[in-house]
Amino acid sequence: MSEQTLPTTGRAWHLEARPVGWPTPLEFALREVSIAAPGPGQILVANEFLSVDPYMRGRMSDKKSYIEPYEVGEPLDGPAVGRVLASNAEGFAVGDHVMHALGWRDYAVLDAATAQKVDQNLAPLSAYLGVLGLPGLTAYIGLTRFAQVQQGDTVFVSGAAGAVGSMAGQIAKLQGAARVIGSAGSDDKVKLLVEEYGYDAAFNYKNGPVAEQLAQAAPDGIDVFFDNVGGEHLEAAIGALKLHARIVLSGMVSQYNDEKVVGPRNLWNLSVTRSKILAFMFNEELDLQPDFIREVGGWAATGKLQFRETVFDGLDNTLDAFLAMMRGENVGKMVVRL
Repeated sequence: MSEQTLPTTGRAWHLEARPVGWPTPLEFALREVSIAAPGPGQILVANEFLSVDPYMRGRMSDKKSYIEPYEVGEPLDGPAVGRVLASNAEGFAVGDHVMHALGWRDYAVLDAATAQKVDQNLAPLSAYLGVLGLPGLTAYIGLTRFAQVQQGDTVFVSGAAGAVGSMAGQIAKLQGAARVIGSAGSDDKVKLLVEEYGYDAAFNYKNGPVAEQLAQAAPDGIDVFFDNVGGEHLEAAIGALKLHARIVLSGMVSQYNDEKVVGPRNLWNLSVTRSKILAFMFNEELDLQPDFIREVGGWAATGKLQFRETVFDGLDNTLDAFLAMMRGENVGKMVVRL
C-alpha cells in the first residue's frame, strides 16, 4: 500500500457511559475516527485479530484498580495483532505482523516501541492473543513463579475452559501435578476439560454447590488453587486446602458485574493450613517471557498443549464477542477476526 492510498479514516469502539452491573450495548458506540500518518518512531497497523478479555470490564468502571480505567467518550483498547501498512520506525517494515495494545478498532497508529513482532510461520496470528499471548503468559507466571507447582500436587482451576484456565490446567500437569481438577459452566465444557485438555476430573459449577463437588473430586484436599472466578469458588477452595497450600488470584470474573461483593467467610482456614493467597501483575514478571515462549511454544508446537478459540467475525461484532465472553459462552480464547 503506497502512502497515497493509506487510510485516512477508520472505526473504533468508544465507551459512551460507565456500565453499572452487566454492560449493555447502550453504553458503547462504534464511531468513525481520523487516521493520521505515522510520525517519527511510529507505525500504522491494519488490525487482523482483536482480543476481548474479562479484565476489560474492570476498566469500564472508575474504581481503583491495577490499571487505568477507560475514559468515557474515548476509544477502548486492548491486545491486537495486525499487519504494518506504513512504517516511520527503524526495524519495522511494511508487511510485518505485530502484536500491540490498540485493539477495538480497525486501524492503529502507535509507537513502534510498544509493538512486538510476531511470526505467523511459527503459530497462527490469533495464537499470539491466546496461548502465546497474555492468557498463556498469565497462566505460566501464576503457576511457575507463584504457585510453584511441585511433583505430586493436586491443583484446582476455576473457569477452566476459558482462555487462561484452559492453559493453567495443562501447564500444571506438564509441570508435574499429579491431579488436576477444573470447574466450568456447562456439561460440554466439562467433557472438553477431561477429554481434550487432560484434566483428571471436572465438574459443572451450575449443577450444585462448588464445595460439595470439589470435595468429591478432591477428597484429600488441594495443594494449589488457580482462581479465575472468585466468589463461591474461592470460598470452596479455601475450605479444601491442604497444609501449606497456595492460592493464586488470576481473576474474579464472577464479581466484575456485581456491585455488592461478599468475601469468603472461611479465611481463618488459611491460618489453620498455613496457606498463602498470592497475587501478581504479569507486567511486573516479564523476565519470564523468554522462558514462556520457549517452553509453552514448544508444548503447543508438539501437541502436548491443546488450545481452542471462539471466533467472532467483523469489527461490528466486537461488542457482541465481549458480552458473550463475559457470559461464559466462549471455549478457550475469544477473538475477533477483522
